[in-house]
Amino acid sequence: MPPVQELDKKCPTSGHCPTVPCIRDRKKQPQARFSSGFPVTLPTRLSLNTMTRSRSILVVDDNKGVLTSLQYLLSDRFAHVICLSSPQGILSLLERQPVDVVLLDMNFSAGLNSGGEGLFYLQEIKARHPHLPVVLFTAFADISLAVEGLKRGAADFVVKPYDNARLLQTLEEACTPRNKRHPKAPHTGNSTGMYWGTSATMQQLHVQMERCSATDANILITGENGTGKEVLAREIHAASHRKDRPLVIVDMGAIAPTLFESELFGYVKGAFTDAKQDREGRFEAAQGGTLFLDEIGNLPLHLQAKLLTALQRKQIVRVGSNTPVNVDIRLICATNKGLPAMVDREEFREDLLYRINTIHLHLPALRERREDILPLARRFLQHYAREYGRNAMDFSPEATRLLEKHPWPGNIRELQHTVERAVILGDGKLIQPEQLNLTLRAATSEATHLPLRTLEETEREAVKQALDYCKGNFSLAASRLGISRQTLYNKIKRYGL
Repeated sequence: MPPVQELDKKCPTSGHCPTVPCIRDRKKQPQARFSSGFPVTLPTRLSLNTMTRSRSILVVDDNKGVLTSLQYLLSDRFAHVICLSSPQGILSLLERQPVDVVLLDMNFSAGLNSGGEGLFYLQEIKARHPHLPVVLFTAFADISLAVEGLKRGAADFVVKPYDNARLLQTLEEACTPRNKRHPKAPHTGNSTGMYWGTSATMQQLHVQMERCSATDANILITGENGTGKEVLAREIHAASHRKDRPLVIVDMGAIAPTLFESELFGYVKGAFTDAKQDREGRFEAAQGGTLFLDEIGNLPLHLQAKLLTALQRKQIVRVGSNTPVNVDIRLICATNKGLPAMVDREEFREDLLYRINTIHLHLPALRERREDILPLARRFLQHYAREYGRNAMDFSPEATRLLEKHPWPGNIRELQHTVERAVILGDGKLIQPEQLNLTLRAATSEATHLPLRTLEETEREAVKQALDYCKGNFSLAASRLGISRQTLYNKIKRYGL
């Protein structure tokens, strides 16, 4: 068994971590327990598979029972297992001895479960070692914190109590370069699926989507019109364990307030005129599957309480009935509005926002991911050329430059319709600028034609720029913004940064 290190100290008899009992003394290990009360059964040895013994791992957890269990499990997969019972020595150790992956607990102080310590040390590690994968170790109640960790650069997270095989698989994937994992099938040219592109923002969003899809957590998708919120919702459903059950899509802006209850909750025969038979609502139609409420910000305030009650109780009552019906759904909501600002204006219930916003996914505008414009345009071009029976087509150099310069206020939807129109009007193999039918403003300064931002959007961008400029240093970023560190924390949480 390879040695386990704890800073510079080693057991004089075996060379193992002082916080972990020697192997020879572990013939009959009692069942260890997490500080939260979770039992930890020492794992049986698993045979070596794809992970090579040349790698090293740093495990940081204040629970000695956890360290004991992990040391025994990981020693078959890593040449060096380094254990720390306190996070304070992480940075100095990484300077002296590089590792291939870090397994980091999120809570270290007794009685505190905020996860702030784990997020702090994650940020410190990524600031000094941006390419070092960090896997977070979290209790089941800290899923939202783990998702926040993913936003700040964590490779993945593992929930306690953990499954040995799942933990090993997660660590192996974290150590494997992303471009070498599970090769994808060649692209078919279908324009209806999600295009993740190459921008860093979309790649990070892809990772977040993959992680949260496996859970039943409520998701709020935000973004401007045309950015693909419904497409993302379909991707989440297709990647979830509910994929074989219905995905029910409801446009909240298209439902008249007087029909809200009958549409969402259904009604019984005789509930009102023309109610000639029982009819299930959208909640029941999505039973066992996913309910996607698009444009949730359009829901009138007086109806929000009824939606909140159904979500809290996981029950609905059909119009004209007194019998509650249990519902099992995964809720995804989407909006192009700033819901926190609407809460401040008392236009949206704060408790409903908390209920639907367990995980927040933000889709960037197309102008914020310009490297994806041409690949997207060619994807649509291939699709519509096939749909309308045209020969292989491409964009002329002039049309390419026009596509790249256009501000795309309508985002991907505008680009898609522009390309479809060009294919219909095109009479050759090359799409010319005039066939794109874009106005001359596309060639002028983009900033002049950007859509007017709300105050909330401006503030969010200012906070994001300050954090990027200060490389994640909260104190410096707060100073440059002229606000306190606590206010900065609140804004980061509010905007999901």
